[in-house]
Amino acid sequence: MTKYILNSGGIRNNIEGGKRFFTECVKDLGNNPNILICLFAYPREYWEEKFEELKHDNLYPEGVSPAFDLAFPDKFVEQTKNSNIIYIYGGDDYLLQSWFKNFDIPNVWDNKVVATNSASSNFLSKHFWTCDWRKCMDGSGILPIKFIPHYDSNFGNNDPRGLIDWTNAYKELSEYGDKSLPVHALKEGEYIVFEK
Repeated sequence: MTKYILNSGGIRNNIEGGKRFFTECVKDLGNNPNILICLFAYPREYWEEKFEELKHDNLYPEGVSPAFDLAFPDKFVEQTKNSNIIYIYGGDDYLLQSWFKNFDIPNVWDNKVVATNSASSNFLSKHFWTCDWRKCMDGSGILPIKFIPHYDSNFGNNDPRGLIDWTNAYKELSEYGDKSLPVHALKEGEYIVFEK
């Protein structure tokens, strides 16, 4: 069974929530879990720099010393086999969807812990409202939910389009696609767990 842990994003704005998230990620995996950091939603030229930053974020429980690996498309299938946790970092929804079209998703990470953040949480959902593009989109549908990351935050407060109207975003997503699906609008640093 695969364990999915969807984070809203903005962990740096909710450090205590981030600590709880990473504690959930490593739960029952011992003191030295193997974590594959996947930055496919990020521009390629920043992968190594972001990888180093994420490796040194000390939000894991005391006594846990993970081993980290940086995911690459040409090795991704093999890398997932050697990992306990696949941490798919957020970024651009379209970029992530483009990369993941190349893999047998979700079978590639069967029986693993899949931890996501913002855009990668969107990807797992059936439908989502994207903060970057400010519209409803379709995800992979791996999880039968609707998702809004960064809910009720100041995400994009320097955006020339102005502040996000979160009430309207929630309404738009509620009325989009399969109306029977639950909407998960999580505040920054909050997460939800699914096993499938």
